[in-house]
Amino acid sequence: MPERPRETRLIDVGQFVLETRRAIMVEQLNDPVVRDRVDTNGLDTYYEIHGAGEPLVYLHGGFNSIEMLAQSLPALAERHRVYVPERQGHGRTPDRDGPITYETMASDTIAFLDAMELSAPSMVGFSDGAMVAMHVALARPDLVGRLVLMGSAANQDGIPHAHIEMMKHMTADTFPPKFREMYGAISPDGPDHFPVLFDKAKPNFFTAGFTLDRLGDVRSPTLVLIADDDAVTVEHAAAMVRALPEGSQLAVVPGTSHGLPFEKPELVNRLVLDFLDPHQVEKMM
Repeated sequence: MPERPRETRLIDVGQFVLETRRAIMVEQLNDPVVRDRVDTNGLDTYYEIHGAGEPLVYLHGGFNSIEMLAQSLPALAERHRVYVPERQGHGRTPDRDGPITYETMASDTIAFLDAMELSAPSMVGFSDGAMVAMHVALARPDLVGRLVLMGSAANQDGIPHAHIEMMKHMTADTFPPKFREMYGAISPDGPDHFPVLFDKAKPNFFTAGFTLDRLGDVRSPTLVLIADDDAVTVEHAAAMVRALPEGSQLAVVPGTSHGLPFEKPELVNRLVLDFLDPHQVEKMM
């Protein structure tokens, strides 16, 4: 049966940028906010820390920045001390010579965890950030506690054909302009560097990823969280959960696309926080 063409829905990034600092100010008045930089493998990584409680590391999506967490960060920071590093070429972290791959981003993330002296914090990764989280969890399982993989397939078999075709034809010029505007407003490399970043990062979408057997080497209980109209199929997400360790869970957010944390943030936040709670409900059957 031919795959049903899916309409591409764009996120109003500009609105998120306007809401971000206002939301954080309202929710975090009683908690200090750390804004600092740290060396990660020679990269001048910008990061922020919000809230108090058990540590949680949030890995943002591709071409995203901390501004994109306006509807997630305040809720997560009510229960956790949330560490948010901006990866190479994203947000306020500059690009550097050489490629941007999931392997290099995972290595930088491991360096960040070591620099923060974090011992097995929970980790939430969205989109590209979820793939980086998979790499970290497999390379250094001692550094990851409970894990949330949002909006990411383990490999190319789990990506709908329509999304693959869309990305094949996407260029820096046709990428949603609001992302470029946000990049240009805060990047230390300046707005003219966006095409360079795009061309470096785009090939990641077509990497092989991990087989389900390899995913079985993850030690962390994992929530696979997707939309019902995502860049990953429901069938593949279910297979990921079956491959992951005992205690892993699947959540499918109805009526959303790959932008699920922006489209239904309250529901997504609740699902993430429920999973990260060490006191899970006892199943009746």
